[in-house]
Amino acid sequence: MTTGIDLGTDYCGIRLAHPFMPGASPLVDDLDMVRRLEDAGASAIVMRSLFEEQIEREQARTLHDLELHSDSHAEAASFLPRPAEFVLGPHEYLEQLRKVRAAVAVPVIASLNGITEGGWLDHARLCEQAGASALELNVYYIATDPLETGYAVERRTLDIVTKVTETVAIPVAVKLSPFHSSLAHFAHELELAGARGLILFNRFYQPDFDIESLEVVPRLALSDSGELLLRLRWLAILSGRTQLDLACSGGVHGEIDALKALMAGATVVQMVSALLRHGPERLGQVRDAVTAWMVAHEYESLDQLRGSLNLARCPDPAMFERGNYMRILQSWR
Repeated sequence: MTTGIDLGTDYCGIRLAHPFMPGASPLVDDLDMVRRLEDAGASAIVMRSLFEEQIEREQARTLHDLELHSDSHAEAASFLPRPAEFVLGPHEYLEQLRKVRAAVAVPVIASLNGITEGGWLDHARLCEQAGASALELNVYYIATDPLETGYAVERRTLDIVTKVTETVAIPVAVKLSPFHSSLAHFAHELELAGARGLILFNRFYQPDFDIESLEVVPRLALSDSGELLLRLRWLAILSGRTQLDLACSGGVHGEIDALKALMAGATVVQMVSALLRHGPERLGQVRDAVTAWMVAHEYESLDQLRGSLNLARCPDPAMFERGNYMRILQSWR
């Protein structure tokens, strides 16, 4: 689609043709699908996450070692998937990363998912050596210990980010949950630790209960546009107040969702659920629809649009948010 509008964006120091890319998902497990994503116009490819637990299991070397560990924490260990349940093990992950890198011309972003500082972080260097242009650190953690402070939770993430950014030369972005007591301050600390970007947000998948079998049942539900509102709130708050590049992840299904995310201040927009529902071509359709809207509204570049609805010029964002909270509660009739 030729329009003369400049959709180019810089994400974590990488120049992209436009802001639309798939988020971390199973879509990149198949090379044919990866090529379809590139053909659909993906500006970058994001690998699915490799989990700390997978790497540590492999580092244990043998199933016997794993079972000895499991005996000491039998119930807790049973919560984790068995190795065969993971589509890609650590070695297979690196090999798939190399294949994806060779199959496409756009940047490829690797993803590591973990919650402690340990030997698994050495895989960041291996991802870099396998051809990753950047790295996502996906920090998925629920603080359940009543003795663990919020500071300790954040310190763990900061230590991980510091170690990785000191280890690799490629840029590092951090995928966060919204459940931090002072997210704006935490973003500032992550920037000081060496992060180049933030992905907002990690979706927290709540399991369900089976009341007959008395078991916890994992359920994965794809996102909808209703989940975008939380992202818009924090994109608007952080945009213009941090040097970190901001990625919107979760709730973008059409061009209106994408435009809202960009106006709130997103540097890039990651899509997963919409692509799983409608196929990789959905990404190109959203990009083209956003471009058409910008033409109709006489925008000349993405930079002109981005952040136009953020709170960078608001003298008191906290009071602005509280005022909106009160207005929403009073709006019900």
